[in-house]
Amino acid sequence: MIKAHYLISSTLGIGYLGKGGGTVAAVATCLVWYAVQAKGNEVVLFQILASLFVTLLGIWSANQVEPFWGKDDKKVVIDEVAGMCISLIAVPLTWPYMLASLVLFRFFDIAKPFFIRKAERVKGGLGVMLDDVLAGICANLVVQAVLYFNLF
Repeated sequence: MIKAHYLISSTLGIGYLGKGGGTVAAVATCLVWYAVQAKGNEVVLFQILASLFVTLLGIWSANQVEPFWGKDDKKVVIDEVAGMCISLIAVPLTWPYMLASLVLFRFFDIAKPFFIRKAERVKGGLGVMLDDVLAGICANLVVQAVLYFNLF
């Protein structure tokens, strides 16, 4: 069973790429997000449920691999997948908006402004996922503001 968690936590092995694995996982998430919804399945409820599922799966899986890999190991990139999903909720399926979501998510995930850095203190799988979930929420809020005020 633990080998399944290695695959889940590393997002099918993307986490084994090393330092850039988080960005690769976020880009892969954008591509899958687009492919799944490009045929007219762009439903916000689906997006919310998919994001929630990935987040809960990530919490569970990160808890399972932490005793073997340590706290928030760089191989764990399912947190980037969850955060990227959240950053894309209710965002138009156009490349400019998806790219903006990606760049903003990675910015908030790497810089960890506001309260995001404090979220890393939470123990276990929840702590692994929480900072990326918050980064995804922040990115989504910025994109929603851009949409609301019709800035581009």
